[in-house]
Amino acid sequence: MEQKSKRAKLNNKKRMTAVMQALETRYPEPERGLKSGEDPFRLLIMAILSAQTTDARVNLISPALFERFPDAKSIADSSEGELEEYIKTVGLYNTKAKNIRNACRRLVDAYEGVIPSKMEDLLTLGGVGRKVANLIRGDLYGLGGIVADTHCIRIANRLGFVSSTNPLKVEKALDPLVPKDKQSEFCHRIVLFGREVCSARNPKCSGCELFTSCDRNGV
Repeated sequence: MEQKSKRAKLNNKKRMTAVMQALETRYPEPERGLKSGEDPFRLLIMAILSAQTTDARVNLISPALFERFPDAKSIADSSEGELEEYIKTVGLYNTKAKNIRNACRRLVDAYEGVIPSKMEDLLTLGGVGRKVANLIRGDLYGLGGIVADTHCIRIANRLGFVSSTNPLKVEKALDPLVPKDKQSEFCHRIVLFGREVCSARNPKCSGCELFTSCDRNGV
């Protein structure tokens, strides 16, 4: 049984290598969905806002938002209700405003306004779960991290790397298969692939580079 498990892990690594190569060929320089530039603070806030909201919507409201709130202190010191006015077109904006305000106060009080790099520190910020934390660690600090969003979860299941919709289980299944230094780019490629090809309802299976490994093959 143990030998069988080892063979399965080796097979998954080999298959993942092929998947990564196919995605790298399709997206040699994957575009980021959130247009945060090189600003760590913007990426954090935009990532919190993007939950259950399109990146396009978050990108749309960001210029005015960050003109008024350029750093954590400006949000921490703002009047109750002011932040809400800038993000009210984003889904669940009241809850997100509360989380962002708490995150910024924590950043100012504990980290001098600097975005931390450790997972345990990031998870103390309001609105930050493992998905956002892994995005921050990967994009800002080059530490890797599987961002188990809806596209990653769907595609990982279709390709047979995991059989679960639990984000943590998906993250743990993919983490040993994708080298740390490639995880960030891999996750951005998966998002693009999920939007353009392997969509939830009407995937473009014809001509898909990964179809031979997919559970929809032959369906």
